[in-house]
Amino acid sequence: MTPEEAYNYALKYGPSEETRRIACEDPKYASYYALEVDKCPREDTRKAVCKDPFYAYWYAEKIDKCPRNDTRESACKDSQCAYFYAKDVDKESREDTRKATYKDLGYAYLYAKEIDKEPRDDTREIACKSPRSAYYYARYIDQKSREDTRNAACKDSEWAYYYALDIDKKSGDNTRKAACKKAKYAYLYAKDIDKEPRIETWMAVKNTEYENKYKKLFNNLIKELII
Repeated sequence: MTPEEAYNYALKYGPSEETRRIACEDPKYASYYALEVDKCPREDTRKAVCKDPFYAYWYAEKIDKCPRNDTRESACKDSQCAYFYAKDVDKESREDTRKATYKDLGYAYLYAKEIDKEPRDDTREIACKSPRSAYYYARYIDQKSREDTRNAACKDSEWAYYYALDIDKKSGDNTRKAACKKAKYAYLYAKDIDKEPRIETWMAVKNTEYENKYKKLFNNLIKELII
C-alpha cells in the first residue's frame, strides 16, 4: 500500500495506526492525513511533514494553527517557506526566518517590506546584491536615496535610470554614467531626467537607433554639442 492509497483508505474507513504509518512515509499525505482523517495534529504526522519545508509550513498553518520550533526549523530550509511561515504562522519577524530568506533576493525584499515593515542594515545589504532589488528597497522600504542602494542600482543601466527618476528625482554623475552604458537608457535619461542634451548622453546614443530621436527631442540644442 502506498502513502496515497493508505490516505484514501483511511479517508473512507477511518484512521488506524497502520494507514497512518504508511501515509507518514510521504510528507504530503502525512499532512492530508492529519487534516482530513485525524482532523487534529499528532507527533507522528508532524514529524513526517517536517521532512519537507512546504508541508511543515502548511501543517503549522492549517493543522497546528500555531508556531512551533520544529515546523519553523523545517520551513527555514527554504526561503519562500520561511517567508510564509513568518507571515502566516508567526505573524511577526524573527531572526531565524529573516536569515532564511537571504538565499532568495525576492523573498528577502518581501520580508523586509511586509514583515519587518522597516529598513534594516542587514536586509538592505542583501538587497544591494541586485540592482533591481536595491532600487525597490530604496523606493519602497527606505523611501529615500542612499549611497549604498544607488551604487548597487548603478550596476545596471535600467535601474540606474529608474533610481535617478523615482528616488533621487534628479540627475547625478553616477546614475548618468551608468545609464549611458546603454543607448536606450542614455536617451531616456536625457529626456526624463537631465531634460537637456549633455555630451555623455549624446555620445551614448550617437550612431544608434536613438540618435535621431535625441536630435528631434532637443532640436537646435543638439547643434551646440555636435559643434
